[in-house]
Amino acid sequence: MNQIAQALTIAGSDSGGGAGIQADLKTFQMRGVFGASVITAVTAQNTLGVSHIHTLLLDSIRAQIRAVAEDFSISACKIGMLGTAEITECVAEMLRNKPFGRLVLDPVMIAKGGAPLLQPDAVAALKHSLLPLADVVTPNLPEAEALTGISIGSDADAERAARLLQEAGAQNVVIKGGHSGQSQSSVCRDWVFTPDAHFALESPRMPTPHTHGTGCTFAACITAELAKGADIETAVKLAKQFITTAISQPLNIGHGHGPVNHWAFQTA
Repeated sequence: MNQIAQALTIAGSDSGGGAGIQADLKTFQMRGVFGASVITAVTAQNTLGVSHIHTLLLDSIRAQIRAVAEDFSISACKIGMLGTAEITECVAEMLRNKPFGRLVLDPVMIAKGGAPLLQPDAVAALKHSLLPLADVVTPNLPEAEALTGISIGSDADAERAARLLQEAGAQNVVIKGGHSGQSQSSVCRDWVFTPDAHFALESPRMPTPHTHGTGCTFAACITAELAKGADIETAVKLAKQFITTAISQPLNIGHGHGPVNHWAFQTA
């Protein structure tokens, strides 16, 4: 019997609909994958910023993960906002036996508007507990620097940082270069490192402030492709095309950093 691919997102809820759980589920849907979700935190936010964060009880997070595991055939899982060291350790413990197939870790630390989404003590927990479980980790430049202590200003720096992340346990590393040149460079360059090879993916920088949910959407697209059986290189390249198209055709929603366009790739 043919069965539709199923993926899981473990992340925070964005009341503005542009990032987090909402962005992940939209991306799964657009890539033909059924999405299940486990919410770690509820945020009050819009395109202007985050005004409130409420993290869920560990028992609630565990119950959500168990409920999904008992009834769905999840073949890939994406982890986004975790918030605290306790939640990070809780999720790692629940995923230690890889019940949901290939794991994509997006180490969300700071919201688009600057609000912290990961407490400082949680960074160490993420490195110790979740990096060793990750098939793919997708930090942006500030996140990669925070995880490795390396200031990344060149291809060589990116490679050193990626190798440290691989030594910490991540199998494949994608360092997103959208923040290069204080986000003013003409080209967005991402570095991809697998156990056997490495390459770069480039796209022109789009003159738009509407980039809310970029990292979530990119990682969710990788997750969706892995859920359908794609290899890492194919999944990452497709995700780069998906997010580039989503940024290039903004929806112009809200009065601040608006969401990317999750429909754009389908109609391109």
